[in-house]
Amino acid sequence: MISKKNNLLITSICCLLCLSAISQELKINVQVNAPRLQTVDPKVFETMERDITEFLNNTKWTEDEYEDFEKIEGSVNISITEEFSPTAFKVDFLVQGIRPVFNSNYKTQIFNYVDKGIALSYRENQPIQNNYNNYTDPLSSLLTYYAYLIIGYDYDTFSPFGGDPYFKIAESIVDNVPSSSASNTGWDPTIRDNLSRHNLVEDLLKPRVRPLRQAMYEYHLKSLDNMTEDASRSRAIMMSAITAVDQVNRSLLNSGVVQLFCDTKKDEVIEIFKGASRGDQQKIYDIMVKLDPARASEYGGIK
Repeated sequence: MISKKNNLLITSICCLLCLSAISQELKINVQVNAPRLQTVDPKVFETMERDITEFLNNTKWTEDEYEDFEKIEGSVNISITEEFSPTAFKVDFLVQGIRPVFNSNYKTQIFNYVDKGIALSYRENQPIQNNYNNYTDPLSSLLTYYAYLIIGYDYDTFSPFGGDPYFKIAESIVDNVPSSSASNTGWDPTIRDNLSRHNLVEDLLKPRVRPLRQAMYEYHLKSLDNMTEDASRSRAIMMSAITAVDQVNRSLLNSGVVQLFCDTKKDEVIEIFKGASRGDQQKIYDIMVKLDPARASEYGGIK
């Protein structure tokens, strides 16, 4: 006969097991590199790497329940390029989001962004906070912004405009950065850089960019996820999706989201259309060269 005490213990264990099966959303590999620094103790950056890893991977970012195998994978590579003081640095961020492709072992990049020349401060064991309604410090805002951008891009690949709630949170993070901190950084709305943090999320929420976001859904769920079953049909859907990206490019010249699409998908598009018909190879080549003229020679690999 099981006592009430033992019943309570069993119930508690079951609850813990259930909770442990429901994981946070992100599984981000973090690396902090500081090759040029001379005065700061390298252990500071080991601590920074650990704190950022724990913040990104242990924070509950959405109201959805995730199992471990459903986590959104990605990476954050931080290069310390300059030291202003023992606690103040200039850094470059390389942020990537990755999505599995159904019925295969292949994983596709959904977000690939390099953010350079960011001024940050960090003290060992300083708290990093997901407080998107209020500004706390540059590092917290930066990491929270990119967490929601990765999540938004991932959700857009599974349902049309599924990333809306998360892009809007990223927009609120931008809006809450005070002007004293926004000046001369990627938060500043007056900066002309189309890939600034401010301009990127602003573009993502524009009505004129919705065909590109619909294309992200078609490209991934309708095309890539079915590539192993029907490559010819999947390429046709991908061609249509990339044509929609071209329409956005003509509507919104030099848009950062189009540039980001090319930065993320260039190599993949080249590889996939190597197996297409000559006619389709020429069509996709012509579109990609219009979207990404600086790398026209690389798209020659399609043909």
